[in-house]
Amino acid sequence: MKSVSNVFWYALAICIAVVIWGSVSPGKLESLTSSVTTFISVNFGWYYLLIVMLMLIFCVYLIFSKYGKVKLGKEKDKPEFSLPSWFAMLFSAGMGMGLVFWTTAEPISHAFLTTPGAEPGTEQAIKDGLKYSFFHWGVHAWAVYGIVALVLAYFKFHRDSPGLISATLVPLFGEKAMEGIAGKLIDTLAVVATVIGVAATLGFGSGQITGGLSFLFGTPNTFSVQIIVLIVATILFIVSAWSGIGRGIKYLSNINMGLAFVLLLILFIVGPTLYILNMFTNTLGNYISDFFDMSLRLAPLDNDNRGWINAWTIFYWAWWVSWAPFVGIFIARISKGRTVKEFMLGVLLVPALVCFIFFAVFGVSALNLEQNGIAEISALSLETSTFGVLAEYPLGTLMSIITLFVVAIFFITSADSATFVLGMLSTNGLLNPANSVKIMWGLMQSAVAAIIVYFGGTQGLQNMLIIAALPFSIVILLMGASFFKAAHSEFKPRK
Repeated sequence: MKSVSNVFWYALAICIAVVIWGSVSPGKLESLTSSVTTFISVNFGWYYLLIVMLMLIFCVYLIFSKYGKVKLGKEKDKPEFSLPSWFAMLFSAGMGMGLVFWTTAEPISHAFLTTPGAEPGTEQAIKDGLKYSFFHWGVHAWAVYGIVALVLAYFKFHRDSPGLISATLVPLFGEKAMEGIAGKLIDTLAVVATVIGVAATLGFGSGQITGGLSFLFGTPNTFSVQIIVLIVATILFIVSAWSGIGRGIKYLSNINMGLAFVLLLILFIVGPTLYILNMFTNTLGNYISDFFDMSLRLAPLDNDNRGWINAWTIFYWAWWVSWAPFVGIFIARISKGRTVKEFMLGVLLVPALVCFIFFAVFGVSALNLEQNGIAEISALSLETSTFGVLAEYPLGTLMSIITLFVVAIFFITSADSATFVLGMLSTNGLLNPANSVKIMWGLMQSAVAAIIVYFGGTQGLQNMLIIAALPFSIVILLMGASFFKAAHSEFKPRK
C-alpha cells in the first residue's frame, strides 16, 4: 500500500462516512439528496442541455480539424488492442449492464406510462418512446465520455503526464496548483463518484440477476439471495482484475459482446422482425430530423413536459457526466496509439449505433407485446421486464438464460473496470496499479453495494451522483479548454 496517494485516504473516508449515514438514516439521506437533485434539475436544466451539446460540437469539430491527426501516444506507438476488442471493452465499460435494464423498460415507460408529450398508448407516444430512447443513449452520452477519455489519453500517452484528472488541467492552472489541494479535491471527487456510481450499479445488477432467477426458476427474491449473488460476482471480478486488463477485461468483454449479439439475433428472428426493421428505420430518421429540437428542449411553458425532461433527459445528462471519470479513464487506458480522429469516430458512432440496434430489437419487441394486448410489460418491475418480454416469444427460456449470463458478465466487467480506474486514481496515475489496491477497491465497492441494498439507500446514492455531476461538469469543460491550449501549441505557425 506504499504506492497509494492521499486521494485514496480522502476518498475512503468520504465513502465510509456516506455508508454510515446511509446505514443509520437512509431516509434522511434520500430526502436531502432528492431535494438538492430537484433543485439542480429545475435551476440548472438549461445548463446541462447547453454544456452537453457544446461537448458534442467540440468532439465533432476535433474529427474534422487539424487536431484529428494528433496521435494519442508517441509517433511510433501502435494501438494496444484490435478494433473489435477496443469496441467491446469501451462499450462494456460505458453502457454494458445499463442496456439490459433499459432496452425494454425505457421505451415502454415513454410509450405507456409517462410520455414526452403525447397521450400514453397512442401511436405518437410509441414513436416518441423509441426516439427518446435513441436520444438518451446516443451520441450525446458518448461525447461526454469521449471528451474526458480523449483529454486523459492525450496527456498520459502523448505528453507523459500522470493518468489523473488533475494532471490534464496543468496547462491552465500550473503544476503547483494541480499537485496541491485543488488537484487532490478534483481527483477525490472522481474517485467518490466512481465508487458510489458503480456500487449503486452493482446493487442494481445483483437485483436483476436475483429477479431473473426468481422469474425463471422460482428461487426466493430476497436480500439473502442477492447478497450470495453479490459475493459470487465479487470473487469473479476480483479474479478478473488480478489477471490484468489485457486478459481479464478483454476476454470477458469479447465473450460478452458475442453473447449479447447472439441474444439480439435470436430475438430479432423470433420477434416481430419486419416491425423491428420498420421502427428502427423510422426512428433513426426521426432522431436525425428532431436532433436539435430534442437536444435543446426544455418546455419552459409546460410544467408537465418540463417535469418529464427533468426526470429523464436532465437526469441522463447528469448521469453521463457523473460516470465520465470512471468510463473516461478506462477508455483512455485502452486507446493508446490511435489518432484523435480515429478515436472520436470510434467512440461517438460505433457504440451509439449498437445502442440503437439493441433498443430497436428489445424495445420494439416489448412495445409490440403491449401494443397488441399480448402482455402488460409496463406492469412488471424494472428487474424483470426484460425476462417478461422474452418469455412471450419462442425460445424464451434459452434467451432468458443467455440474458442472465450477459448481465452477470457485464456486472463483472463494470466492477473490474472500476477497480482498475480507482487503482489508477489512488496511486498517482499508475497504468498498472498493484493487485492489492485493486482488490481493496473491489471489496469496498461490493461492501457499499451490500449496505445500500440492505438499507434501501440506492436512490439516495444515485442522487449524490447527480449532485457530484454539477461541479464535475465544470471540470470537463476545463479539460476541453486545457486540451485545446496544449494541442494548439503543437501547431505553431511557420515563420
